[in-house]
Amino acid sequence: MKNQLLKSMIAAGAGLLALGGIAANAGPLADRVAAGEPIRIGFANEIPFAYPAEDGSPKGFVNVFTIGVLKKMGYDKIEPVQTEWGGLIPGLNAGRFDIVTGGMNILASRCENIAFSEPMTKVGDAFIVAPGNPKKIGDYKSLADGGAVMVTGAGYSNIEAAKAAGVTEANIMQVPGPTEILAAVKAARADAGAGTYFTMKQLADSSGGSVEVTDPNAMPEDSFNWAGIGFRKDDQDFLDKFNAAMKEYLGSEEMMKAVAEYGYAEASLPGDKTTEWVCANR
Repeated sequence: MKNQLLKSMIAAGAGLLALGGIAANAGPLADRVAAGEPIRIGFANEIPFAYPAEDGSPKGFVNVFTIGVLKKMGYDKIEPVQTEWGGLIPGLNAGRFDIVTGGMNILASRCENIAFSEPMTKVGDAFIVAPGNPKKIGDYKSLADGGAVMVTGAGYSNIEAAKAAGVTEANIMQVPGPTEILAAVKAARADAGAGTYFTMKQLADSSGGSVEVTDPNAMPEDSFNWAGIGFRKDDQDFLDKFNAAMKEYLGSEEMMKAVAEYGYAEASLPGDKTTEWVCANR
């Protein structure tokens, strides 16, 4: 009887070990961390939010911020995973990475699919246009009124904003990312390239004067967004701990010093808006 009980206990223990191995490879983020696996951060090439250095290491203020919060939590085993912007949410939910750091705006449509941290920055949109802004493009309504062609990245929040202002599907060109946005405007295949002010300013600054950036303050208040860090919904336990650590880190002298080189300043802080509010209003 004792031998039979011992065998049953051994079998049960082996089963638990096997399940633990499965959880370490494919389970929630907390299980991966407990098993000693790296935290995989997914991002696209979105300067200055998140992008790879020449050696593949994560750069950009959202990456730096996220890594800073994780370090405060006691985690420094990080694995960067670069993908195209449109693959971030599908890749997160498919388990190809654990956190999305790419400077993703919190939107109601995205809140249905993933969980967001509390906002870490307030983001205004802007356009890159030909020098002198010949079509007088300042906001999405001016695009619609002038029948202008807008180019932006596949999956960008600018698509929803443009459609809401009356820009037709036929006048919205979608490309993989910033490099292609700049190329389309320079080649006059599009009248305006749309993205966040951070990204559009970087494109204009790097263009040698071939394009200029519009004033983000010309945009209506409801076009401003808040960006957060994306998690799978079944990682809410880890996200709660992340938010707690983030509350102490956001806006601290340590954090502001770390992100300053990417253009993030005090005006970039998110203010008092919560993720719950943003999910309901954007």
